[in-house]
Amino acid sequence: MKKHNALKVVIITLLFFVLLTWILPCATYQTEYTEIGRYQVGIFDLLSYQYQSTIFGYFGYMAVFVLVVGGFYGVLYKTGAYRKLLDSLTKKFKGKEAICIVVIMALLAILTSFAGLQFALLLLFPFIISLVLMLGYNKVAAVAVTAGSVAVGLMGTTFAYSTVQVLQQYLSVELTDLIIAKVILLVLGIALLAFSVLKFGKKESTKKCEDKDDFIPEVLKAKDKDKKKVWPLVVIFDLILLVVILGFISWSPAFSISLFDDITEAVTNFELFGFPIFSKILGASIAPFGYFSLAEITTILLVAIILLKFVYKIKWDDVLDGFGKGIKKAFIPAVILLLIYTCLVLTTYNPYQLVIYKVILGLTKGFNVFTTGLVVIISSIFNGDPLYAFNSVLPYFVSVVTDTSNYQLIAVIFQTLYGIVTLVAPTSIPLMLTLAYTKVSYKDWLKYIWKLLVALLVVAFITFTIILLI
Repeated sequence: MKKHNALKVVIITLLFFVLLTWILPCATYQTEYTEIGRYQVGIFDLLSYQYQSTIFGYFGYMAVFVLVVGGFYGVLYKTGAYRKLLDSLTKKFKGKEAICIVVIMALLAILTSFAGLQFALLLLFPFIISLVLMLGYNKVAAVAVTAGSVAVGLMGTTFAYSTVQVLQQYLSVELTDLIIAKVILLVLGIALLAFSVLKFGKKESTKKCEDKDDFIPEVLKAKDKDKKKVWPLVVIFDLILLVVILGFISWSPAFSISLFDDITEAVTNFELFGFPIFSKILGASIAPFGYFSLAEITTILLVAIILLKFVYKIKWDDVLDGFGKGIKKAFIPAVILLLIYTCLVLTTYNPYQLVIYKVILGLTKGFNVFTTGLVVIISSIFNGDPLYAFNSVLPYFVSVVTDTSNYQLIAVIFQTLYGIVTLVAPTSIPLMLTLAYTKVSYKDWLKYIWKLLVALLVVAFITFTIILLI
């Protein structure tokens, strides 16, 4: 059961969602709640989702991104400098491993909170996992440092407009509303995660990790160490990260900064002898900073691979070999991503969720912290994307909870609990892809993380109650 455990868990989750279509009626809400009967999903119905544009078209580029990330690291292994960089960092932080781990977690969480990089940060996960293992922590701790930090960042979302734009649409809230509470949740989340990792994570070193070679490049031969320069790799890595961060920060929607929109428009409209040369070279669909998607990162990584080939004088055969091996390692995570989005398409096309939400919200009159929280938890499990998780319940929710005085708190409840749920949900993309990559079983992860999960939920509901009473 350990082999491809994450894949099996996602398949079981998908089949459970299919079973619910046979049990629960579907319901919609436009101007009123309407049950529309049961629409049982059959085998061919389920398979047909994989061939619809919603999977291989709309979400397919995300699977391509995962594969290209794998290929990128496969080429990094061929440079030799990548192992030298990891060795250098490990040596630098010897005796200071805890500081390094905390800094990594804080940076990942803050980037997720500020720029909505929960999927884009998958780009850094293989590097961070290798470093965490070389620092002497086990694979479960490596999952906590990566996927756990993203979950905490989502829990304390601040200015990530792309993550919470649906909340703004239905609840008419601003990103700065209750910002102090959001920052407090973020800080407490990072602190609790750091405590969990530092107390329970360092239980084995890479010497006891049987499959360590899957995550750590081979040691360089002594004669090759001096030949491999690390600084070009560091420069390329830093440039990629800088462009990604600038590309995902919501400059215009969150901060009303139109500079990058204006620059992009000026560049694409520039003509040389009446010919829009930059528009043709870069492409008409180039996105300004603030509107990047994983498609742009994929392009950047492919360009970076070419740069690495020439900088480190790697033969094309070795580039293709490394790229192919990297894709092979990323194949199962890519399949898992598509299956999670199949779950999302299934629950969107067969909206039985609303039946559940109606029953729960009907238990109390008006707004209640705990029924609202329960609804958010369930919607976060059903929907692996925050926009869909929020959109699945909010149209009906605002028709039930009409008192707008609590909408700011409600927005915080939605984003906080969504983040916490991604720590354990079988539909959590960062989590399940990381479990698949590290080959950590879902059961082992739950045994490790359940105490942190309870602590985060307690902190969250205490915070909600305090806000409500103020």
